[in-house]
Amino acid sequence: MSIEADDRVTLEYVGRFPDGTVFDTSRESVAVEHGLVDTDRETSFEPLTFVVGAEQVIEGLDGRVRDLSVGDEATLEIPPEEAYGPVDDARIREYETETFAGMVGQEPEVGLHVHAENGLHGDVIAVTEETVEVDFNHELAGKTLVFEVEILAVE
Repeated sequence: MSIEADDRVTLEYVGRFPDGTVFDTSRESVAVEHGLVDTDRETSFEPLTFVVGAEQVIEGLDGRVRDLSVGDEATLEIPPEEAYGPVDDARIREYETETFAGMVGQEPEVGLHVHAENGLHGDVIAVTEETVEVDFNHELAGKTLVFEVEILAVE
């Protein structure tokens, strides 16, 4: 039976960039192999379950599992427009260095991850004596994603 809208799908996945770099997975052995396990906190690896058409996962994954069946394995390439969108330059904000340090409570450095009061998360991408640039785009924005999936169950 092929997967259709409103089906509840459970799958194992490995998410890669086109160059083969793994960025996420439901398989613990793959996470360990690729250094994705955070030893500072408990991490659990479980299959992904979602309802097709309910906007619970990115559009490209939701659309590409349709017509697969239990037991199927597939490699699904998803362009940025069907994943986390293109990089939006308007989501890159510039702050005065002194203002930034006062808001965040620490000195800026490239790579620092910050949480804004409005709930946004961003990464410091540039620091000069006068300014700090913070990118509030999703970390996967602008990237093509490749998912290797195995359909475990369809309800």
